[in-house]
Amino acid sequence: MSEVVVPAGQPLLEVTAVNQGMFGASGSGDTSGFGGLVTVVPVPVASARPFGSYFDVIADELQAALPDFDSTWDKAIEKVVVDRDELTLHVRPSELVAVAKTLRDEPGLRFELCLGVSGVHYPGHDGREMHAVYQFRSITHNRLVRVEVSVPDSNPHVPSIMSIYPTNDWHERETYDFFGIIFDGHPHLIRIMMPDDWQGHPQRKDYPLGGVPVEYKGATIPPPDTRRSYS
Repeated sequence: MSEVVVPAGQPLLEVTAVNQGMFGASGSGDTSGFGGLVTVVPVPVASARPFGSYFDVIADELQAALPDFDSTWDKAIEKVVVDRDELTLHVRPSELVAVAKTLRDEPGLRFELCLGVSGVHYPGHDGREMHAVYQFRSITHNRLVRVEVSVPDSNPHVPSIMSIYPTNDWHERETYDFFGIIFDGHPHLIRIMMPDDWQGHPQRKDYPLGGVPVEYKGATIPPPDTRRSYS
């Protein structure tokens, strides 16, 4: 893999894939007019200590407390990324529950709120195409941290943390509905936005653009896949 030059103060980036077209989707009509556009798909590499701000405190507290939750730093954390004054912990799926419990219960961390989970689909990240991204806030310490878990789209299983943060109920259902990430242990993982018999997961980047024709002021607007592309 090659590196991308980035401005000073930002993390180094590793190119994981190259996209052609505005959205990088395949099997769909490109109606954007940017069919010949070629872009790289970079991801940040791990940041080095010191992380700055309160980020080192979070890392130290988490590393010290994880053994009490049947985990360790090296076992749980794939990498730490500091970018644009934000801290992201890339956590292995098997250790997500232990990390979430530690973030919530450890007095030096005390992240009382999980603000939900969002799905992200990176088709070019071989073996880690599906990402589940969590935002945590500590009211006690007035801090924020992001946790990111990556799994292959061939086996998109992530442990549910609803037993730790019950408000994640609908967020996990929505992420399952739109991206197909399966949250193991969720008590009622069914669709929440799309009809029960809907085929596929419509926010994945490989999902077809076709839709239902819309009538507007007497004119019919066809689905995106049937419109002419600008090449």
